[in-house]
Amino acid sequence: MRAAKKASFFYATIVAMGGLLFGIDAALISGAIDLIAVDFGLTAAQKGTAVSAPALGVLLALPFASFVSDRFGRKKAILSVAVLYIISAFASAFATSYTMLVTARFLGGLAFTSISLASMYIGEIAPSKWRGKLVSMTQINIVVGLSAAYFINYLIHHWANSDAEWVTAAKIDTHTWQWMLGSEIPFAILWFVLLLFIPESPPWLVYRGRVEDAKLRLKKLQSEESIDAHVAEIQESLAKSSSDHSILSQMKEVFGKRMRLTMIIAMTIAIAQQTTGINAILFYAQTVFKQLGVGEDAAFSQAIWIGLVGLAFTVLGLLLVDKLGRRPLIIWGMVWIIASLGLCAFAFKQARYTLPAETISELVEIEDAERLQPLVGVEFANDIAFKTAVKEAIGEADALSQLNFLVEKSIKMNAMLVLIGILSFVAAFHFSVGPVMWVLFSEIFPVSVRGAAIPFFTIVTSLTSWLVQMFFPWQLEHMGMTSIFLFYAGTVAAGLLILFFTLRETKNMSIEEIQDALASK
Repeated sequence: MRAAKKASFFYATIVAMGGLLFGIDAALISGAIDLIAVDFGLTAAQKGTAVSAPALGVLLALPFASFVSDRFGRKKAILSVAVLYIISAFASAFATSYTMLVTARFLGGLAFTSISLASMYIGEIAPSKWRGKLVSMTQINIVVGLSAAYFINYLIHHWANSDAEWVTAAKIDTHTWQWMLGSEIPFAILWFVLLLFIPESPPWLVYRGRVEDAKLRLKKLQSEESIDAHVAEIQESLAKSSSDHSILSQMKEVFGKRMRLTMIIAMTIAIAQQTTGINAILFYAQTVFKQLGVGEDAAFSQAIWIGLVGLAFTVLGLLLVDKLGRRPLIIWGMVWIIASLGLCAFAFKQARYTLPAETISELVEIEDAERLQPLVGVEFANDIAFKTAVKEAIGEADALSQLNFLVEKSIKMNAMLVLIGILSFVAAFHFSVGPVMWVLFSEIFPVSVRGAAIPFFTIVTSLTSWLVQMFFPWQLEHMGMTSIFLFYAGTVAAGLLILFFTLRETKNMSIEEIQDALASK
């Protein structure tokens, strides 16, 4: 049994590296987007489009992921995703225009199905006793990827601002964002190579009628005496479902009366996970920290703390998900998230903006900085009022390049309170709804419909994520940080109310037992 456990962890670790690639891809853009915006002269809407392009790509890819994983197997589907990551990373790093960059990142979004496919695969090969831990490894890999990306961005930013000869020779100082995006390439290639060693999913083999092949794979994953019983259990689960395994038939079953409670739980958590605003923080980390007036160098270094805190609390959540259970982590984690977002909103509400006279003489990069003279000494009650006044004074183009500097010089607020609130929010998310949503997705759907159900609800959460990413720059310009944090807190509260009355505990239950429990309610 020890060898079976080792094999389960080994294969799950490899597949969960899809989360690593996701995290790297997601966070690298956070350090590059402001540099890209200056190079290509992007508006707020274009910045949002560039950052959110992968989320749009995954919306189109997930239905095809369902077809490919059901028709050709989980392994081939995941391998094709690894190839897409490689192509996207190369194309993004060598993009010569805004259109090419968006196209390359959209292509990378097709690979973001690695998250749902990893949850599906790991949920199918993992024994029920370890399923929570093994599925949560995907989330751990996501935050490892985030941490690595923030650290890589910090190093490249640091090198780009040094006077080292090798930096100039490698053109890091003039092609900084290209180096940031290109750092994903070796990770994508490594994942593809490792995936060649994983076996096909035994439940999928049973689903396709290849029972003997399934038994051969199961010998690596569990004790031999339990194989026949496990195969019989899978076959019984399949027999309870429609004999028509088309995507349409599977979705009819998901939205049918027997799975109504399952659908409500999945839909609610799929939306609520992303309306926390987590991807606004993760994908725009440096942009958010610049709103505190801490400066560019501090923004890059503070972003590293997001990754480290996320990693620590994801590991903690992984250790407790099978002890405390899914429901307590979700419910109390969402309460924690709401409190953290409220703290951030309160801190920004107290902020004031007053432009010092000496700041004008420091603006050597724009012509006629004296245009800002009417703003000197005037106190602005919020970030929107201050930014609007700056744009009216010096124009959109000059404001785009100098706004972070002007905010840094003018803001008066408790930046530490916001930092604590953001890190508390990141901790709460990665301790609860971040990893546990994927655990639930791997458990609450029967084998017969999971090929369609998991990608479908991943589409829901991806659509919500795309909206959050797409409109964050617009929100930053028109709503301000206080209203943004309150908006996120309100949507999470609505999700919490629904899940409080619908979410059932699923720890230490087989997938078949979970179906019966949810169907009987």
